This record gives sequence, C-alpha cells and structure tokens, in this order.
Amino acid sequence: MTRSKEVDDWFAAYDNPQKELLLAVRGIVLAADPRITECIKWKTPTFAYKGNLFSFNPRSKKHASLLFHTGAKIGGDFPLLEGDTPVARTAKIADLKELKSVEDQLKAIVVHWCDTQDG
Repeated sequence: MTRSKEVDDWFAAYDNPQKELLLAVRGIVLAADPRITECIKWKTPTFAYKGNLFSFNPRSKKHASLLFHTGAKIGGDFPLLEGDTPVARTAKIADLKELKSVEDQLKAIVVHWCDTQDG
C-alpha cells in the first residue's frame, strides 16, 4: 500500500465529521490492489489506475460520498454503485458499520477497475 504524502497532508487539514470514515475507505482502497494510486485532484483525494477511478466529495457531512468518474465503464454487478447516467456512478456509505458490510464489494470494484484498465 503506497500512501501519498500529499493525501496525508490533505487529511491532516481535513475537518469533517466523516474524516474517520473516509480514512477507512482510503485504507481499504489502497490495500485492495497494488496498482491503485492516490493523489489530490479537484482539491480532494482521488484514486486512479490508468485513469481516475473515484474521488471523495469532501463536503459531504452525513456519509462518505464517492464519485466514480467513469463508473458506467466498470461493469459487473456492484450494487454499491448508484446512478444511471451514461458516464458517472456514485456510492454513499453511511458509517463504519455499513463500510464493513460493503468492504468486499469495494475491494472487488477496485480490482475489477484495474483489471479492466489492463485488458
């Protein structure tokens, strides 16, 4: 798992009731596949491999909000991904308990994304 100092610094300054939840999501995503990287893009942590996978919505205070920029391309059966636009998908995770229940699915999305980008 490779953490970015830039993202570490962002989290150090981040003041939001969902900080702990976003940090937990970050840990799961970075541990899911060694190909995934992180950076600050659009003023928020963004995860990528050969293209952007998702970014956090840093303003969300009631849940962790993830924007999968080209989520429609992910394919597969991932109920965590919501939306029916031709491009993006979103995921909302209410709390650490819900994160635990969707952790395997989130990991599978990351691996599937990386595999798709390689394929």
